[in-house]
Amino acid sequence: MQPFTVLTGVAAPLRIVNVDTDMIIPKQYLKTIKRTGLGTGLFAEMRYREDGSENPDFVLNKPAYRNAQILVAGDNFGCGSSREHAPWALLDFGIRCVIATSFADIFYNNCFKNGILPIVVSPEDIEKLFDDAERGSNATVTVDLEACEIRGPDGGSIKFELDAFRRHCLLNGLDDIGLTLEKAPAIAAFEDRLAQRPWA
Repeated sequence: MQPFTVLTGVAAPLRIVNVDTDMIIPKQYLKTIKRTGLGTGLFAEMRYREDGSENPDFVLNKPAYRNAQILVAGDNFGCGSSREHAPWALLDFGIRCVIATSFADIFYNNCFKNGILPIVVSPEDIEKLFDDAERGSNATVTVDLEACEIRGPDGGSIKFELDAFRRHCLLNGLDDIGLTLEKAPAIAAFEDRLAQRPWA
């Protein structure tokens, strides 16, 4: 998993509450177990018209946000079914950080396992971030995980809180497998001792 330390990029504003996982990646894209290629299906029912052409009114289709790496969203982001394809689709599109006032628990946990940083901020702070994001590509936002700080284009900053263990995992690019591999010497030593054990 790619470590997350400091991310500076364009933030796309998605002023929608209760964005569920089916909105993030519709069910027809769930036939694969690969983590790549899902970016084209991200928000597909809002990004594309019925004839398959792009909806020019959707935020990620606007020129300023086509390469957005940060998503500023409404309350209860990621609710609905527990599909891990949702963070896969965000990551495949290029989004490494989602900022909202609240997240659904399963989606929130899945983000950390896939290298995405979900940040919870207050309603007052989300409005400041929406204002920054709505300036388009002329205004970039910096998310500093080491300092637990979001810095806006005008020099203002917002502090956020994060569980120390989850912060450690993201900073070091450790998913569940990576955490297990950190214990590889201890696991190998245990297996050696087990192999020498006399069996009756």
